[in-house]
Amino acid sequence: MHKILITSGIFSPDIGGPASYAMTLGKNAPNGFSVTIMAYSNRLKYPDDNKLPFKLIRVWRKLPKGLRHLVYLFKVLSEAGKNDILFSLNAVSAGVPSLIAAKIRRKRFFVKVVGDYAWEIAVHKRKSSLLINDFQDVAKRGFINILAKTQRRVCQKADGVIVPSEYLAGMVKKWGVAPDKIHVIYNGVDFQPSDLTKEEARKKIGIPGNLIISSGRLVPWKGFKMLIKIMPKLLEINQFLRLIIIGDGPEKKSLELMIKNMGLDRKVYLVGKKSKEEMAVYFAAADMFILNSGYEGFSHQILEAMAAGVPVIASAIGGNKEVIRQGHNGFLVRYNDEFNLIEAIKGMHQSQELRDEFAAEGRETVAKYSLEQMISKTFQLLNS
Repeated sequence: MHKILITSGIFSPDIGGPASYAMTLGKNAPNGFSVTIMAYSNRLKYPDDNKLPFKLIRVWRKLPKGLRHLVYLFKVLSEAGKNDILFSLNAVSAGVPSLIAAKIRRKRFFVKVVGDYAWEIAVHKRKSSLLINDFQDVAKRGFINILAKTQRRVCQKADGVIVPSEYLAGMVKKWGVAPDKIHVIYNGVDFQPSDLTKEEARKKIGIPGNLIISSGRLVPWKGFKMLIKIMPKLLEINQFLRLIIIGDGPEKKSLELMIKNMGLDRKVYLVGKKSKEEMAVYFAAADMFILNSGYEGFSHQILEAMAAGVPVIASAIGGNKEVIRQGHNGFLVRYNDEFNLIEAIKGMHQSQELRDEFAAEGRETVAKYSLEQMISKTFQLLNS
């Protein structure tokens, strides 16, 4: 029996990629593998924890910052002695204590990288306005420099680094990680589309019209402000077009104020975070999905939209270019380019034939990113 300790910064009921990824691996571990998951949490126990088919350890997130990291470290050290492999789902909050424990216990250590944490913090704290590619090449200072060096060091010391796209593989290679340590395993999708008709779905969400859906965390690089900005010009194309933004985050109030100041109430809707089941209803109601993002390591949203048969427009950055073939299964546009976005939306809106073609090709594309394949390749690597 191969015993694997998966460490994460978040876990269900938290919403986010690492939380769902950890749950997927825990629930679908192949025969011969035993999984333990450790994560920071707002509560030490939830009612459904006992029903999980794996051991779950929660570390109380509300402890003072330094103390909670120390508690996490000691718990990882304790569990590392009972497991063969440590697999961290980030390179800092879970990665650092996991690497320390792996070295002390002489265990193999793997880490998954889905982005640049130092860049995200720098943008969030307004220490940088650069996009992620430019951020890689500039000198960093203070706490941001410490974060950047920490995540690089963790990746360099790991036995293997898993990334979900060739784009991220290239970025991690620039961090000084040996190429033979970097493994691209595309994330799998298990999205279940709704069986509602378009009209039934629109009635259920209470928003009529021709619907443009966008989703993601409400942060600057997701480009939601540009989508709101171009809405008056889109309404000139069709007065019944509506923009729905799904998600939550630090830019929520700013986006709400922008919608109000532009007089776009009942034209642009901020509907908050939604579960997978609720997302399926919104996709069923949609005419198209747009991801105007300045950074995407590998987008689940694109694959979920494709699985739901929704034609996709996305910025030509990061992992998006590995999924979308221009004019074949979607449109690629320049990030935050007003003219490019309007023309792509206009072309998509005015051609039912094009929307049908993109929807059909999208379904074929997403079939290549199966959950079974992701799980199989991940556990094979961890056991290699």
